[in-house]
Amino acid sequence: MAANSITLGRVFLSFLIIVMFQGSFSWRVAAIFMTIFIIYLDSLDGVVARKLGVASDLGALFDITGDRIVEHVYWIFYTSVGLVSVWVPVIYVCRSFMVDTLRAVAFSKEGKTPFGEKSMMRSKLTHFLVASRFSRAVYGAGKVIVFVFLGMILALEVATPDIMAMFPENFLANFKLATNVLVWIVVIMNLIRGLPVLWDGRIYLFDKSYPKELKDAQ
Repeated sequence: MAANSITLGRVFLSFLIIVMFQGSFSWRVAAIFMTIFIIYLDSLDGVVARKLGVASDLGALFDITGDRIVEHVYWIFYTSVGLVSVWVPVIYVCRSFMVDTLRAVAFSKEGKTPFGEKSMMRSKLTHFLVASRFSRAVYGAGKVIVFVFLGMILALEVATPDIMAMFPENFLANFKLATNVLVWIVVIMNLIRGLPVLWDGRIYLFDKSYPKELKDAQ
């Protein structure tokens, strides 16, 4: 399926971009533009699926899986080069496992999906925070800005003196500080969008019928 191929392509591109970010200044600048492109592909796969009439709940879940891999690859890499605190990928990985486990149970038991008309979100507030176009767009834009800014720092770290002379004194240090603030804003947004899933999905953890049904199914 074309849409799923785009999702897989995004995953492989993320690995290539990490390699590019370890190259020269020119390669790192190219990696920045590739980062913007890979985020664009995140919206393209859904458009393609709808245009071809092959949109499905499984495809939507697979798209989320691709998103998880891409963002985790970026966070782990930026942590490995010392730009991001180790707590950032730790928070992301833990949040992803908890949220996606509940989403998988909701899908298998009730056919509920993360977004759309069959969303597992049970109230208008939790739906707005997690599944609304506004919430998803703001969070997506935040990730793009942070990933690009972190990439710009990597590029400027290997820039020639002539290039750095184009910027004000102490620009790189101040830019790193501002970017770090944005990183934690995005992390907080990630948690704000994750907690409602845990709240609305608590039935699968604490309702007596669900644990029993899952146990009987084993």
